[in-house]
Amino acid sequence: MTKQPEDWLDEVPDNENEDDDDEIIWVSKSEIKRDAEELKRLGAELVDLGKNALDKIPLDEDLRAAIELAQRIKKEGRRRQMQLIGKMLRQRDDEPIRQALDKLKNRHNQQVALFHKLEHLRDRLIEEGDDAVPEVLNLWPQADRQQLRSLIRNAKKEKEGNKPPKSARLIFQYLRELAEGQQ
Repeated sequence: MTKQPEDWLDEVPDNENEDDDDEIIWVSKSEIKRDAEELKRLGAELVDLGKNALDKIPLDEDLRAAIELAQRIKKEGRRRQMQLIGKMLRQRDDEPIRQALDKLKNRHNQQVALFHKLEHLRDRLIEEGDDAVPEVLNLWPQADRQQLRSLIRNAKKEKEGNKPPKSARLIFQYLRELAEGQQ
């Protein structure tokens, strides 16, 4: 008597069938494609970075070479190179790269926010004159009051005479030096 397929199931213990079901994790094609697109976007961000920024990101030699090549290529070749970079990223742990990129972006955002704050303070110094100087001295006690007052006076004269804002730029530069010296 030959065994029917139903009889084979009887010979396999039930607990083995359950173990196989537990280990299988189904991933949809759409999810795989979304992940691949996300890695291509990450690769595009890496390609857009400059050399100094790339130095701060943990990349292996092959990936670094592919990114540098993509930076030199134009048009269709660049698109294919971007796909290759995405494929290379799928084969690696991308979390350290993402963390380094986020850290780099955050530092940039902090610097932009600081510059906006310093520009606002510079404008207040020029508008209010000596009345705003104590605020700067509270923030940075090492600031030179006389130098600051002189720059403010010159900036006001330049503004009234419709001249280029050389002193205003010097005030901003001085405030930036004070802020960076504090960090």
